[in-house]
Formats: sequence, C-alpha cells, structure tokens
Amino acid sequence: MNTVDITEPVQAGPARVPGGTLGRAAAQGTQLLGVGGFYLILVIFFAAKADNFLTTSNTVNILSNISILGVVALGQAIVLISGGFDLSVSGTVPLGGIIYVELVNHGHGVVPATLVAVAAGLVVGVCNGLIVTVLGINPLITTLATVSITGGLAFTVSNGLTVTLTNPADAPLGNNLWGMPLYVWTLILLAVIVFIALRYTIFGRMLYSVGGNREATRLAGIRVNAITIAVYVLSGILSSFAGVMLAHQLLAGAPTVGSTEGLLSITAVILGGASLSGGTGGIPGTLLGVLVIGTVSNGLALMQVPTFYQQIATGAILLLAVGLGRVRGLVERAIWARPRG
Repeated sequence: MNTVDITEPVQAGPARVPGGTLGRAAAQGTQLLGVGGFYLILVIFFAAKADNFLTTSNTVNILSNISILGVVALGQAIVLISGGFDLSVSGTVPLGGIIYVELVNHGHGVVPATLVAVAAGLVVGVCNGLIVTVLGINPLITTLATVSITGGLAFTVSNGLTVTLTNPADAPLGNNLWGMPLYVWTLILLAVIVFIALRYTIFGRMLYSVGGNREATRLAGIRVNAITIAVYVLSGILSSFAGVMLAHQLLAGAPTVGSTEGLLSITAVILGGASLSGGTGGIPGTLLGVLVIGTVSNGLALMQVPTFYQQIATGAILLLAVGLGRVRGLVERAIWARPRG
C-alpha cells in the first residue's frame, strides 16, 4: 500500500478544495470570536448583577470549579476531533474517584491509588476503542452502554454511598500554590501538553486527518483503528484522573458526583469550535467553552438562581454551540466556494 507524508493532513470530504485550510481557520476564528464576545457579555452582565463576581476569590472559585470539567473536556476534544463520541466519561469520572478513595482509605499510597484509578479509565477506553473499531458499533451506542456499566460499577464499589477520605493528607492536589489549588495548575499543565500534542506532533496531525476523512486517511497508509483506540484510551485516562482530582477537591468519592460531565464536556468542546463530524477543534477553544459553562454556573449561583434554571441555561448554551457551528460551516463553505486563481 502506498503511503503519504502525514505531516500534510488529508483533507476531509469531497468538497475540500485548495484553500480549505484557510476556510477552516477563518471559520474557527469566527466561532471563537463569537464565543469570546458572548463570554464578555456574560462577565459584564454578572458583574452588574452580583457585587462579588469580579473578585479574586470568586475568580479562583470559578477556576477551581471548572478544573474537573476542563480535564474531561481535554479527552472529549481528542475524541471529537477524531470523529468519535464519548459519553462513558459520565461513569468513568465517579468510578475513578471512588476507586482512589477506597484504596487510600485501605492504606495504599496516593501514587498507587492514582495509578489504579487511571488504569481503570484505560481499560474503559480500550473497551470503547475495540468495540467501535473491531465490532463496528456506533460510538454513541457504544459509550451509552459503557456509561451504564461504569456508572453501575461506581455504585457497586461504593455500595451506593458517598465514601469520605479518612485522611485529608491523601488529597495533596487540594493544597494551594500561588493562590490557586494544585488541581487548577494540573488542568493548565495537561492543557499545555495536549495542545502541544495536537498542534506540533505527528499524532496530532493524524488525529485531524482521521476526523477529516477516515477512508482517505486509511488509504494513505495510516492505521486508523489504532488511532481510534488511542483516542478513547486517552479520554478514559483523563476522565478517570479527573475523578481522582474530584476526590482531592471534595475529600470524598460518590457514584453520582461527576455524572454530568459527559454532556457538559461535549457542550464545551463544540462551543469551542469542534464539530460532531470530526476534523475540527482545538484546546484554546475547548478551554474557552469550559470557562463559559463555569462562569454561567457561578454567576447564576451568585444571583441565587435555582439549580434547575442552571440546567436550562446549560441546554441553551448547547443550542448556542450548535448555532455557532452552523455559522462556522457557512463561513467555511463560502471561503471554499471562492474562485481560485
């Protein structure tokens, strides 16, 4: 089989024409500008409605609250860029947290407990990847099944109860560094790593290629199934580690805590410029989407808005994300359709 240089990603779809890269860049820039403007409006609105919104302590509070969702969204971004879909994170997050708490409470160290919890996420990712690639089952159906399994395991391991850390010293990520908890710095570090991997490595280029045009990428000699399994493994690892971070944050693990991260992470990634069809998206946009969701939740809480209205707001943000994606697509097609010299 002939191969090509994977440093030049395969363009996605039959409508890809010279200048398509410019089209995607302009379209993503349009969406990011739109989301950035929307976020600025949010800040102005909440600052006018809540006196303590623009305080240092509240800013740290927002960053602390989005740290878990941010880590999950990093994995979700990798999957969506590749053209996949991962709902299983909603079960992997609480499962990872409960495994960690149970192990440290029974005398195991922080590092071994973390490794075992992360290994559980790795197993979930391998299962998702193999089912999608080998059995050919749709990622949505696959991850809907595995979220039920992992969620059930979380209830089984904890007996349906909240498990509290017996020793707060077993939650070192809750310690502060330069005024912020270590789990916030952990999110920043992981985001930098994933950004570099997507932007500057061969794996990142292959990832966008798979999401852009899976069949053309396969014909180019790239092992598409291996890439697909890898992205689900990375998502499983990041989501289970997010569960460990959540245990450090709450000093406890519970089968229901973190169970909403699937929908929220998908919302954040799409809001940040990704597409359900794959091939687009990035880490800066993903983090901006996470920040929007966290700011809305924080602002509404400061205004003492009931929780169920916050759920309505999350749904509205998802619709906004889809709408911005539609605008991005129109911009992209308009640029592709321009006459070429």
